[in-house]
Formats: sequence, C-alpha cells, structure tokens
Amino acid sequence: MKRNVTIGSWITLNHLSIVEIMAKADFDWLCIDLEHSVIDFYALQTMIATVQAHGIKAYVRVSYNESVVIKRSLDAGADGLIIPRVNSAQDARDAISYARYPNKGARGVGLARAQNYGLDNGFEHYRDHVADNIPVIVQIEHHRAIEELDEILAIDDLAGTFIGPYDMSGSVGKPGKFNDPEIVQLLKRYDDITAMYPGKLKGYHVIKPDASLVSEKIDLGYNFIAFSIDTLFLGYKCREELEKVKK
Repeated sequence: MKRNVTIGSWITLNHLSIVEIMAKADFDWLCIDLEHSVIDFYALQTMIATVQAHGIKAYVRVSYNESVVIKRSLDAGADGLIIPRVNSAQDARDAISYARYPNKGARGVGLARAQNYGLDNGFEHYRDHVADNIPVIVQIEHHRAIEELDEILAIDDLAGTFIGPYDMSGSVGKPGKFNDPEIVQLLKRYDDITAMYPGKLKGYHVIKPDASLVSEKIDLGYNFIAFSIDTLFLGYKCREELEKVKK
C-alpha cells in the first residue's frame, strides 16, 4: 500500500461488541456514524473510548453540520470529524468554526471526557495541544459543492474532503446511477480538482467489502479510504460461507 494512505471502516450498529471486533481488525481508524444510525451520544462516548483503547483513531460522522452535535462529539473525545452535506465554502467554514475554540471559532467550552473532566489541567492541555489539531473533513455530496470545491479546498484549516457518491448522484435526481454520464463527469471533476491540493486528505467510502475496489481508489489518488461498513462485512461473509456449504 502507498505511503500516507489510511484505511478505516464504518460503524453503524449500536453494539459495543461490534466496535471491539472492528477495532481489533487492524484498521487505521474507525468512523462512528451518527447520520444514518440509531447511535446516541451516550453510546458514542463509549464507542470512542473503546476504539481508542485499541490504539486507533476514532472519527465521528456527525448527523448534521450544526454546532451542538459537533461540540458534543468533540467533548466525547473524537479524534476527527466528518461533516455531511457540505455544499458550499461557507458551510465548510461554519463546520470549522463549530469545531474550534475562540478566537479561531465559536465552539463552546465544556469539561467532559475530551478535557479529562477538567482534572489535572485537562482542559488546558486539550486547549493548547489537541483542540486545534483535530482534523475536520467535509463530505462533498451535492453538485453545488463541486462548483465551489476550489474555494472549499483553499480553506487553510480544512483537513480534506470525502466524496459522497450516492448523495452526489441523488443531487441531480439519479440516485445510485454511477454509470450515468452526468454522474461520471461530476466525480471526474472531483478527482481533477482535488488532485491540485495534494496536501489535503482525499476520501472515499468503498461500500462493497472488496479489496480490489480499495486498490482502485488508491491508484486514483485517494488517501483516506473507508473500507465497507459493519453490516456489510457481517452480511457478505454470512452469505458467502453459507453458499459454499449449500453447494
């Protein structure tokens, strides 16, 4: 695998055993999904702690680009954020502001898990050495976002972008039709523009648990890749092995 490429996966099932199993699989990071799951904030904090206990990064895909959900995810100890449906440069600037303390942003101050509950200079350490370094990655999921992608990527404190092909196709009324010429052109524009910003993370979610698809994305320059999802790893393996038995 090429240097500077990280491979993670997606957690959507609200069960600690799933998190432990995935965390022991040697991913570089795991992303806990608040957008399309029933995971609540209590479970989120437990999941973050479990992932980190296994020595890997815990990202959170928040449910919305909004100050409270971003603040609470960070206070729970998230190592990084993925922000959905960022359709403009202003949306991206808002997300970063919600994630940064003043004077760099508008994040409210609390004494929670991330700040060691305020004990032993926990807040001061977090403020001075952690808070400003937490990567904020925005999801490009709408054709309008492609139109502003240059301006989005030019934002200094933005760690990178993460393409959302399903929502991108849906934004032009063709959900899931990835071979449609209009969708192909939008994804190509994303590839071309992000290639001009090699210092930014370039993310993609390979949904199907197929290693060859991950290799294809690496060859295209993607360096922050989510490899499948907890439900599909479980479902595909069950069906694959059962099919062998029935034969």
